[in-house]
Formats: sequence, structure tokens, C-alpha cells
Amino acid sequence: MPLKAHLLIVDDEANTLASLSRAFRLAGHEATVCDNANKAMELAKAQNFDLILSDVVMPGKDGLILLEELKSQGIAAPVVMMSGQAHIEMAVRATRLGALDFLEKPISTEKLLLTVENALKLQRLESENRQLRQRLGKHEIVWKGEAMRRVMAQVDRVAASETRVCILGETGTGKELVARTLHERSARSGGSFVTLNCAAVPAELIESELFGHEKGSFTGASGRHIGKFEQADQGTIFLDEIGDMPLNMQAKLLRVLEEGEVERIGGDKPIAVHVRVIVATHRDLEARVREEKFRQDLFHRIFVFPLALPPLRERREDILVLIQHFAAQVCAQNGWKPVSFTEDATRALQAYAWPGNVRELRNMVERLMLLATEGQVDSETVQNALPKTSAASLPTTTLAVGALADRVQSFEREVILAELKRTHQNMSLAAKALGLERSHLYKKAEQLGIDLRAMRREQDAQD
Repeated sequence: MPLKAHLLIVDDEANTLASLSRAFRLAGHEATVCDNANKAMELAKAQNFDLILSDVVMPGKDGLILLEELKSQGIAAPVVMMSGQAHIEMAVRATRLGALDFLEKPISTEKLLLTVENALKLQRLESENRQLRQRLGKHEIVWKGEAMRRVMAQVDRVAASETRVCILGETGTGKELVARTLHERSARSGGSFVTLNCAAVPAELIESELFGHEKGSFTGASGRHIGKFEQADQGTIFLDEIGDMPLNMQAKLLRVLEEGEVERIGGDKPIAVHVRVIVATHRDLEARVREEKFRQDLFHRIFVFPLALPPLRERREDILVLIQHFAAQVCAQNGWKPVSFTEDATRALQAYAWPGNVRELRNMVERLMLLATEGQVDSETVQNALPKTSAASLPTTTLAVGALADRVQSFEREVILAELKRTHQNMSLAAKALGLERSHLYKKAEQLGIDLRAMRREQDAQD
């Protein structure tokens, strides 16, 4: 699939700007033009270009000085230089200053487009290598038992298709990790994997994050912003916590899914995008539809292939291999010597309820390794580090009846209430014990109908 890009063309000849910009637009690219180096520098600082194509010989500041300033200012876009007065010394100097390529005028359209295509492929490859180095050891699905075997069989079945997948599961079960795996096993693996947590972005900013905006389109829009959908073109976009997306944005997302094009805020034309959409949520979307908090037409668009991830308490046979994986990962990242876990320690960890799921287990493994004595984690260390409340201590009637979603919510509510009581409503301590961010705990408590103010009043009265 051809790569599409936003290019900046710098040349003092109007005919050259017109012909080059027309050639690029016919090839599906977007082109911004300017006729001097100073203006080019302003544009490069204000906008994110995929590639800059600049003439060398221009009145005033020439292209080589522009190239030097671009590199000194940390502008990441690759630069291709061109000149009708080219000689070997000029090409060598341009290369030493950081130019990706040097083209001699007149340039054939075919050669120019091939140069741009190769530059974009190289840039994408370098970006993917950086991401891969950052992710190395962090994004691996580790499992052993039957529950995850069934999940991975479904992943294998749907990964190579263009089918929209809706990943369901509690917080911390690895929904983004599964989405990455779907992307990496698909024909789009050479494209970008772009994520957005719909619950983490303020409602007034989510449209700009998804679709982008033009300079001056609203207060504070100092430059053009490329949205997540454009960034994911030819790749995959992962919309986490889709159940928390505002209703007005759901309608706009539906239009994008139906028409395959976006329009930036303040823009005057639609932009075609070819993106695979994967979504995830911890919510019961069908219940949200019944409550009129989620559009039914959007639900049918995204709920093509539901993929439910089991909570960690339902895959206890995986806990030992996860502990070993996380322990090796933590040692490698920190340069520590290996730390072992005694059998009693691993049994204690397997017995715990893990309301924060795999994410909580990973955090606990790192904490235990810091507390280990003589390179070993024993059961006493585990018991001291674990929260005192687990599923075993909850009333059995809590989980006895009702639909699965209701039972899960009831379980979560009981665990959080018990932890808040244990920590005397200290949200920081409770969040740490549950393996959650403090802000996430506040949000979770609100979702589950836990009145924190009433709890504090009750505690104050008791004190």
C-alpha cells in the first residue's frame, strides 16, 4: 500500500512549486509550499511534516543554511535537497549537514516520487525500530493455561483479517497487548499502531486528538495537528475504553467508520484514511446501549468480533509463568541480579484475588524483588506486601447470583470498599495496594457508586 505524506516544498521559482505540488497531490500526498528559507523555518516549527524538499540556490538564505538550521532546531523531518547548479562539493556538504538525498534539476516526476516513497519508508522503518527497542521485553503475551489458549486461538483466527475487533475485559487484563498482537500478526504490521484512551482525554479535546485540527481553528491551535486516524493510515488504530467516549463523538466516529475519511477541525476538505479499527472496554456495551449512553449503530459497527479476556483470578495456572517473566524483565531493565521466589511465596501469590489483574501482578513482582533478602522472596515477604483483602475473604453471596457483568461489578465494589476501609480512606495507599493509578481509583469508585464523602464522614464519626 503506498504511503501518504505531508510535504513541505521550498523553492523560489513559482513554476517549480506549482508543478511539484501538483505531482505530489496527484500521487495522493499533501503539499505545502513556500518560496524562501525563513518562511520554511516558521512552517517547520509550527507543523509536523513527513518530508521537506528544498532547493539549494535561493535569494537571501540558501537551502544549505536552511538545512543546517532545521537540524540545529531538532526538526525531525527528513530533508531532500535539489539544485539546478549541482556539483559534487555541494552534494557532499548537504549530506554532511544531514540531507537524506540530493537531486539534480530537472527532476523527472517518476524519480522524485520514488525518492519520496523511499524516504518515507526509511523514516517509518527507523520509527518502528525505535518503538521496538522501547517495547522489547514489555509487550509479550505470557500464558500457559486453557483460558488463554482459547483467547490466543481466537487472536490467530482474526488477526490476518480486516475485521473490527472489540476486546472485552477488566482493567489490567492486557487489552492493549492483545490489540498490538493483532496488529503485528496482520498484513498491516508494516504500518503504524496508534492508540488513544478515550477515558483519559477530556471531552473537549477528543475530536482534535482523533481527527486533528488546522492552525487557528480554535484558541490555542498554534499549528496544524495531525489526528490519530491520519497517523494510523495504512495501519491500526486502537481505541481503548470506547465505552467512555462522549455521545457526540460517537456520532462523528461512526461517520468515519462508514465513509473512511476524516476532516480536521477547521479543515475544508475530507481526508481519506485506510485504517483497521480495534476497540476495547471494561464496560458492558450492550447495557450502555440500553441505557442510551452508547449508540446502537456504532455498537454494531465495532462489535463485529468480540474477544473476551479472562481476569487473572480465572487463569491462576498462568501466575507462575507470569511471575518468572516479570522477574526476568525487572532484572533486565534495572541491571539486577536474579531473584528467586520460594514455592510458598508463589502459592501465596496464586491464592490472591488480583483485582488489578496482570498489571497489579507485575507491580507486585517488582515490589517484592525490592523487598527480597539474600536474592529470595519468601512467603512472609509476600504476606506482608499483599493487601489483606482477597476474594476468599468476601461474602460468598456477593458473587452468587446475577449476570457476569453484575457479578464482576459487585466483586470489584467489595474489594475496593474493603481496601478503603483497611487504609482508612487513604486513596494513595488503596490505589497502590490495588495496582491502580490514584485517578483511576477515584473514577472506578464513582462508577461503582461508592460514596467516598460518606465513608469519610463515617470514619470521622468513629474517630
